[in-house]
Amino acid sequence: MKSYAEIRHFRDEYIQTVSTNHDKLNTFHDQLMKQSVQVAMEKVQSERGEPPAPFAFFLMGSAGRFEQSIWSDQDHGIVFVGDGDCQSYFLHLGEEIVSGLVQVGYELCEGNVMASNPVWCRSVDEWKLQLETWLEEDRWDSLRHFSTFFDSRVLVGESSLLSELKVESFNVLKEQPRLFHRLAENVGFIKKGIGLFGQLLPEQHGEHSGSIHLKQTVFFPFVNSLRLVALRERILEPSTLSRFKQLPDKYHQIKSYENDFQNLLDFRLRLRKDAQDYHEVHHIAKKALSKEERQELKLMMKKGYKLFSETKIMMENECSTWL
Repeated sequence: MKSYAEIRHFRDEYIQTVSTNHDKLNTFHDQLMKQSVQVAMEKVQSERGEPPAPFAFFLMGSAGRFEQSIWSDQDHGIVFVGDGDCQSYFLHLGEEIVSGLVQVGYELCEGNVMASNPVWCRSVDEWKLQLETWLEEDRWDSLRHFSTFFDSRVLVGESSLLSELKVESFNVLKEQPRLFHRLAENVGFIKKGIGLFGQLLPEQHGEHSGSIHLKQTVFFPFVNSLRLVALRERILEPSTLSRFKQLPDKYHQIKSYENDFQNLLDFRLRLRKDAQDYHEVHHIAKKALSKEERQELKLMMKKGYKLFSETKIMMENECSTWL
């Protein structure tokens, strides 16, 4: 059995060899995280025995979307078969996974969206109830939790358990199409990255003053747009690129932005492959950009804003015919 320290050593030794290729880098992250989860499972089994029920450990956030950069934080959960009596075992497993991933190099999630949190570690039936509650509560934080959950995929365990939860969510949305309006509003705030005169707008305060927040100003419009359409079209795949590819032909206008998102992924890797930590991955100093890179970044921002605007209008028009 490998140790967390050995996995971390492997990461540090080889990650730069895949740092310029999006698919290879994310496949490498999957390998690191899967090995870490296996170590955690073996440790918990030695302490508490075999898992008391079938389960799935799933990734969310950038890991769930297969969109990690060279550094990443933790966003994950567990779903298991059976009743709540099994939860203590899987929470203990979640705690061990969190600890192991920290040692391997994945920062804790600031929002505590991790399998060590009872909110993100539930039975199938409890998860169904939670997802339905999040949607029907129709609150900002509830809908944000739901959106976070939907960008998920199974790393270890029974993939069918997660698919079952997503299908249940599709059914709730079909019965209450007004929720599409609210989901669009929930992700509608986009941090402004371009000023009135076409200049880039860096952070004004804090430790990242003078830098551009790539995640908030450039990535979110693409990610949020494709999530909304995936929910509408019952697309199970979590990655933004996969969602682009699975869109029906009627979304040809939205599909036209696929290359722009691929260019954005490549742009981030090119400029952030030498980042020293997770937070540095998402920030780039404005003064460090060449004139050509600034123009490239502004173009990607404009494309993202336009995509989200077109997606929201399309969703509103479609939703009005369902109500």
